[in-house]
Amino acid sequence: MTLQQALYQSHEYARKVVRNGDTVVDATCGNGHDTLFLAGLVGNTGKVYAFDIQKEALGNTRKMLMDGGMVKRCILIPDGHENMHRYISEPVKLVMFNLGYRPGGDHSICTTGETTLRAIHAALDLLVVNGLIILVIYHGGDTGFEERDYLLSKLPELDPKAAAVMMTRFINLPNNPPILVCIEKLK
Repeated sequence: MTLQQALYQSHEYARKVVRNGDTVVDATCGNGHDTLFLAGLVGNTGKVYAFDIQKEALGNTRKMLMDGGMVKRCILIPDGHENMHRYISEPVKLVMFNLGYRPGGDHSICTTGETTLRAIHAALDLLVVNGLIILVIYHGGDTGFEERDYLLSKLPELDPKAAAVMMTRFINLPNNPPILVCIEKLK
C-alpha cells in the first residue's frame, strides 16, 4: 500500500521539522520508540523531554535509550504531559503525542481528552513559530473513542491566526486506524 498509516506519517513530518540541536518533546513516551526516534533527530546537541505517568514506561524508555546510546540527550519526566510547562522553559520545535494506552500496558491507564487538550495548549505556548504538534490518535479497542471525539470537537476552536490544524484519516479501513493531527504554530 502506497498510502502510509498515521505513525509513519508522523515520523515523516517530524523529519521535515526537527534539526540537529533542536529541543523537542515526546509527550507520551510509552515504551520509548518515539523518544529514541526523536533523540536521533536532535543529535548530540539537541534535547528530548519525554513524559509518562507510568514508572514501567519510563523504565522501558530509559533502557531503549541506553541500548541506543542516546540517554544523555533525553530528560525523562514522571508526570502527565499537561504539566510540561512546569519542566520546560526553552523554545521547542516539535511536540509528539501517541494517544491511547501504552502498548502492552494496562488499558485502564490512558490519555484523556481534557488533559491532552491542556497539554496541547501548553505545547503551543512552548513552540517556536512554525513549530509542530503531532498527535497520533489511537481510538480503537476498549479506549480512546471519548478522547477522539473530545479532541476532534475542540481542535477546530483553535484560533486559525495562531495555529493551523490538519487531520488525516483513512475512512474505509477496518479496525479504527489511527488518526493523524498536525498543528503548526503560526504566531
